[in-house]
Amino acid sequence: MREPRVLIDATAVPADRGGVGRYVDSLVAALDEIGTALTVMCQPRDVRLYAELAPHARVVGTAESTSTRTARLTWEQTTLPRMIRRLGIDVVHSPHYTMPLASSAASVVTLHDATFFTDAVLHSSVKARFFRAWTVAALRRASLCVVPSAATARELARVARVPGAELEIIQHGVDEERFHPPAPEEVRAARDAVGLGDMPYVAFLGALEPRKNVPALIRGFSLAVAQRPAPPALVLAGQPGWDSQVEKALDAAPHRLRVIRAGYLPFDTLAGFLGGAEVVAYPSLGEGFGLPVLEAMASGACVLTTRRLALPEVGGDAVAYCGVGAGDVAAALRELLDDPSRRAVLAEAAQRRAKEFSWATSAGRHREAYDRAWHKHRAGRG
Repeated sequence: MREPRVLIDATAVPADRGGVGRYVDSLVAALDEIGTALTVMCQPRDVRLYAELAPHARVVGTAESTSTRTARLTWEQTTLPRMIRRLGIDVVHSPHYTMPLASSAASVVTLHDATFFTDAVLHSSVKARFFRAWTVAALRRASLCVVPSAATARELARVARVPGAELEIIQHGVDEERFHPPAPEEVRAARDAVGLGDMPYVAFLGALEPRKNVPALIRGFSLAVAQRPAPPALVLAGQPGWDSQVEKALDAAPHRLRVIRAGYLPFDTLAGFLGGAEVVAYPSLGEGFGLPVLEAMASGACVLTTRRLALPEVGGDAVAYCGVGAGDVAAALRELLDDPSRRAVLAEAAQRRAKEFSWATSAGRHREAYDRAWHKHRAGRG
């Protein structure tokens, strides 16, 4: 029997790639590499990118606007099903919760985490309601759903309570070309990009949203280094979010400490930024996987994170852990900053563990999931 023809709907990927964008981009490239019969639907701005990432795939840009959530959802429910029929697609993979509800193809949906149910206060109320509704719809309607960790599978089974939903646990990989122990010139370029000079620093990379627990990081950092004669800087890199407590924590930080809001950093500076830090601190309140932690590990960083949800599945014994309060963060940071040898041991262990996560393996597992979804769909129609 032939391979199923797969369409990945990449129209939800934003222009500035966060975790979901890196998941879709890396998966598309790896699926193309292993010979998947692949079509990628994307926004017009991304046609060239996906043509380069997946040279053997058919890349189709949307003819109508999908730049807003409402426009994209309208397109997904009206135009996409017609495109699926016209292109002869067997399996449509919707990589970010939503899916076409009236499609002739088998459907695979990626559900990245369960925090819209378990920690709704960490999201805006509109966003939490939206993603709860679509998570339940996907669990009920999709041929199967992909989740990136055992923790996410457990949480969804507990809180969504959709009988008979099929969940496939497929971990993410890491892009070793982009995330690797950096050369000195890469570290220097990252330092120059954020205006650090030769100052040592603690790094954070991620959106400034409540789930990332950045206010506790700022307060914990202040407690940990305020009495040091030559304290390191704290560099907060990533997209601006909606956490109103970040500004309050920044205002309360001692004036002698340097806290830099670096904003969105170019991809080619990330390995240098992460690998050049004394510590990469990611005290998240919970992650469906924890791609920023894995990327920091692959960059040769000493990583400090929490044991919430999926993070221990990624970090294992190769990272340091702390609680989520400012005092917990401070105590763990202080210990790491005082112990260069432990930081070096963790950085080396992190590099080894990161090699266990590959996009080639993830793509192979996704392809198996597409096969199962297609067979399940065909059996249901028969």
